[in-house]
Amino acid sequence: MDFEYSDKVKALRAQLIDFMDEYVYPIEKERDRFHADAANAWVRWEGTEAIKAKAREAGLWNLFLPHEYGAWSPGLTNLEYAPLAEIMGRVIGASEYFNCSAPDTGNMEVLARYGTPEHQEEWLKPLMAGEIRSSYVMTEPGVASSDATNIETSILRDGDDYVINGRKWWISGACDPNTKLFIVLGRTPDETRSKHQQHSMILVPRDTPGIEIVRPLDVMGTYHSPGGHAEVSFTDVRVPAANMILGEGRGFEIAQGRLGPGRIHHCMRVIGQAQRALEYMARRVSNRTAFGRKLADQGSIRQEVALSFCEVEQARLLTLKAADAMDRYGNKQAKDLIAAIKIVAPRMAQTVADRALQAHGGIGLSKDFPIAGALVNARYVRLTDGPDEVHLAQLGKLKIAELNALPLR
Repeated sequence: MDFEYSDKVKALRAQLIDFMDEYVYPIEKERDRFHADAANAWVRWEGTEAIKAKAREAGLWNLFLPHEYGAWSPGLTNLEYAPLAEIMGRVIGASEYFNCSAPDTGNMEVLARYGTPEHQEEWLKPLMAGEIRSSYVMTEPGVASSDATNIETSILRDGDDYVINGRKWWISGACDPNTKLFIVLGRTPDETRSKHQQHSMILVPRDTPGIEIVRPLDVMGTYHSPGGHAEVSFTDVRVPAANMILGEGRGFEIAQGRLGPGRIHHCMRVIGQAQRALEYMARRVSNRTAFGRKLADQGSIRQEVALSFCEVEQARLLTLKAADAMDRYGNKQAKDLIAAIKIVAPRMAQTVADRALQAHGGIGLSKDFPIAGALVNARYVRLTDGPDEVHLAQLGKLKIAELNALPLR
């Protein structure tokens, strides 16, 4: 197992660091202040498209899409993408500048892997070009959506169309004015199929009649503008039958292909945020004096820095191991490592950011530093793409079976 960066990754990494230094870090606070203004809710910061154009021109574009997608992909493996995603992730929201942000990345993988040529022409091309954005529409308010067999939104055939009825929430990107496509998971009941073949995914243009944004949902007091998260209702929403992906009853099959990469991408990004918080912590304790001594001279502070370094490195290595397994054996075979890092990385980032915040004192709670945002984001990621408890339960079940199959020695 070789985690030494290839020459290609070293070059991309250096290019990406320079790009972040020149175009992303300098505007971070300006962008955040813009989105913090209630008058700008669901309005895109005017500098976004210019930075995206520069990234595309520099070739720092769509780096997330694995090499097996051929002409759609820049040719990187998951292992090669990991250190690049970590750099992008240091600034929350910066992945969009490189067309590497969720939920678009997962939706592009769905379209690249499972979409028809017509789906790809209509939706994948503009998504890959960064011209539009999209939402993945799964979670519902009325059921425990961590068990997706509970999903109740109906997708029923009516002649040459499907008709969709139901209510969804925590739909990321739904409020973004650039969002033009919803990929909806819903129930297509059929008694002849198994429990895990009762659901399907279908493409729904955002402007289809019957779709209503009920309300935006805040994340611990922040709306994540301009994309946000929303409660959305579907009332007799009618789309052509050709919009069905793969066919009825194959929703879970598609979801498993989508969620593995999405989960590890979150981990790559939060590691970047944890690393940045650690760097801010080291600088703060070196420059701050309390009770006649620099904080960096306090034994307890040194322990906090040392533990944080250990935990970031452990999570980074587990991420790389999971990415390597995905490349070697496929997402299904790597599901145990994907589950493990989805448990480990956000918890680690939350802990490290909390230590860094504490070392900063009261100012750590403010937007003067990126630490509070990193802490909130890590806490939020512990629920995205499945809560910790689901991954722990599934991983525990898998490992009990595997370990019981081994002879005791």
